[in-house]
Amino acid sequence: MTGNPAIIRNVEALRRHTADWRKAGLAYAVVPTMGAIHEGHQELVRQGRQHASRVIATVFVNPKQFAAHEDLAKYPRDEPGDVAKLGAAGADVVFMPAPEEVYPQGFSTTVSLTGPAKAGLEDRFRPHFFAGVATVVAKLFLQTGADVAMFGEKDYQQLMVVTRMVRDLDIPIRVIGVPTVREADGLAKSSRNVYLSAAERRQALAIYASLSRAADAIRAGQTPQGAARAAARSLTASGFKVDYVAARNAGTLAPPRGKDEPLRLLAAAWAGKTRLIDNIAVQSSR
Repeated sequence: MTGNPAIIRNVEALRRHTADWRKAGLAYAVVPTMGAIHEGHQELVRQGRQHASRVIATVFVNPKQFAAHEDLAKYPRDEPGDVAKLGAAGADVVFMPAPEEVYPQGFSTTVSLTGPAKAGLEDRFRPHFFAGVATVVAKLFLQTGADVAMFGEKDYQQLMVVTRMVRDLDIPIRVIGVPTVREADGLAKSSRNVYLSAAERRQALAIYASLSRAADAIRAGQTPQGAARAAARSLTASGFKVDYVAARNAGTLAPPRGKDEPLRLLAAAWAGKTRLIDNIAVQSSR
């Protein structure tokens, strides 16, 4: 189904709407977003429809994910465009609460995290970030009451953090990771890509290429740590400011310890003033 989704802005109205689905015996999915909708978000909605009869997409620019030096006011917002794109992908409802609906006066609770949230990856550079993500995602899960939640693998650490939170807190929802949606040349689709100049857009291809070479090297017998270091050197030589390239256990994000554990290669690097992240799966054959 594609069309004009219902726009709902408060929790009470959302719960009335979903109560009708429940009475009809319909399962439903939630796709949390911060707007600036692109093909990657649309694929999450389409995948949501593969797992449920109805889909709620949420659009909320979460202030608790932004540090003082990160400009919340400059985050791209396009409500009509976002609604149209989500509707075209098959969303039945777009939940677009105001900040005061999510964080009313006196709000004083956050989710405290360790495990994947303290893996020394994104958390090392954005220490505020995952507590903000987990708090708002927990609220969205409880507000929507959805059966399944769709998250992109491009934000892999986030996916692992949310999966762990749901397990630890016994939240009755199934978190499903959706493979990264890429451009034809391999660049991971991201809201940040619009900030790249033509030259930076070409440069950005080196991230996926470097991770792919590192994965091949690991499969050929190189140590995961050595392959990650080589990828970081390659990105630096290509003009990036590298925050990290790391090989981690795909489930825990801990440094690899065994020969045959499932691995994930993750990277974050700056092309000019734009910070890009990417990751790929790799299974060691050593």
